Amino acid sequence: AISSKLHFSGSHDLSVELLGRSLSEQSPAVEFTTEFIGSLGGLMALARGEADLAGSHLWDEETRTYNVAYVQRVLPNRQMVLLSLVERVQGLIVPEGNPAGLNSLADLGRPDVVFVNRQPGSGTRVWLDVMLKAAGVDTESVAGYTEEEATHLGVARAVAEGRATVGLGISAAATAYNLGFVPVGRERYDLVIPLEKWDLPPLLTLRSVVASQPFRDVVTALGGYDTSNTGREIRLG
Repeated sequence: AISSKLHFSGSHDLSVELLGRSLSEQSPAVEFTTEFIGSLGGLMALARGEADLAGSHLWDEETRTYNVAYVQRVLPNRQMVLLSLVERVQGLIVPEGNPAGLNSLADLGRPDVVFVNRQPGSGTRVWLDVMLKAAGVDTESVAGYTEEEATHLGVARAVAEGRATVGLGISAAATAYNLGFVPVGRERYDLVIPLEKWDLPPLLTLRSVVASQPFRDVVTALGGYDTSNTGREIRLG
């Protein structure tokens, strides 16, 4: 078999790591490499031709949709396919038992709370900023707002080590460190794939893994994921 490479750039999600693992088990000839540089970074890597696919969960306030507006902005006049990977729960990652009694994003402004953030351009950060604005919380009043981690697991680790009292991330990251989790919203995580690559052999293989029941089962087992729309396609351009 001819080996083929697939390079992924974009937002960090545990389901992407599982996808890479499932792919290598099912089709060792496909070499799947990942670079977690945030949702926006992934779209920009696609625009520069440095990635075969990207992972994104960018919420657009104006259109009230995930990813579509951003893909059209960063990749205008390009034919793209959004392949739904997972829907996931975002929430507050807190120490076990939630000793500070945090239950909403508005609580991040409390003086006794130290937050750990994600990097600008990450979908979680974009979503957080929209939600803080809606809750009337000034980012200046959030202690630790400028402390940044590049992954959900990094955020969970900061809370586990006591460097922060709370972070925002996915429940699977909280579970990984035996931390508490307070759900605050759901979001859609898509794979963004240029149409010209859609039917290439390595992508056909990847698409068959995404559509498979075993893949859905391992993702669901992580907790905090909904795979009922996994494999759905939205075509743009």
